Amino acid sequence: MDRMASGWINGLIGVVIFSGSLPATRVAVMQLDPVFLTVARAAIAGLLALCLLLAFRQKRPSRADIVSLVVVALGVVLGFPLLTALALQHVTSAHSIVFIGLLPLSTAIFGVLRGGERPKPAFWLFSALGSALVAGFALMQGGASSPLGDGLMLAAIIVCGLGYAEGARLSRTLGGWQVISWALVISLPVMIALSVAFRPQAFSDVALPAWLGLAYVSLFSMLIGFIFWYRGLVQGGIAAVGQLQLLQPFFGLALAATLLHEPVSPMMLVVTLAVILCVAAARKFAR
Repeated sequence: MDRMASGWINGLIGVVIFSGSLPATRVAVMQLDPVFLTVARAAIAGLLALCLLLAFRQKRPSRADIVSLVVVALGVVLGFPLLTALALQHVTSAHSIVFIGLLPLSTAIFGVLRGGERPKPAFWLFSALGSALVAGFALMQGGASSPLGDGLMLAAIIVCGLGYAEGARLSRTLGGWQVISWALVISLPVMIALSVAFRPQAFSDVALPAWLGLAYVSLFSMLIGFIFWYRGLVQGGIAAVGQLQLLQPFFGLALAATLLHEPVSPMMLVVTLAVILCVAAARKFAR
């Protein structure tokens, strides 16, 4: 298997894992404070990451890497989880799909600014078309609009795109799983302290679904997904593999159909096929 194909496979696995993040967050914030959810998921993932780094005896990052690791931590460890958790108190998961459809463009732009990539003009055309298809489909599904919720989601997309691109750039020298692990460890002391400060007054009042949501975003969304995602971005290119995020909303709807027995409309299948074609075309012109 060549490096490009491996990158797309790893990226796709990461996207599938991330697809459950917003539904799990939505369930969790119904009973857990969004700040507690954000810092607790980072603290749990940070402890696991520390165990991995110690178990595999990974060398410490250089001083030159610290700033980039802080950017990654602010973008994907703190920024995106907190902003989306706050937004999902004001908008539905379906409405948030509008903004997730913009994440590939955000990642590609920061891939150019921070990763030095130079996709061809046709790449931007198909990337924009794919984003428009996702956003249009999401708008057709309805969902209450909130200026505050929309603003929070837009900010989340910007900081997440930066975190993805910066992490992928650093992964070229430090390694994919090492980048997210060190970013989590760097933020661990603060996250543990905040987890204690914002903990629920009575843990017994929190129902099992909320705890399961926290467990998913801590283990899968915050750690395991990034191991595959950063590896895919490095192998296949930030801008190119980043287009796989266009499929994330549809994987999320598929999960909802499987787990929650929600209907899958013919329009969803048509738009999914169109998005896949856009992703394939964007890949062709990514380099």
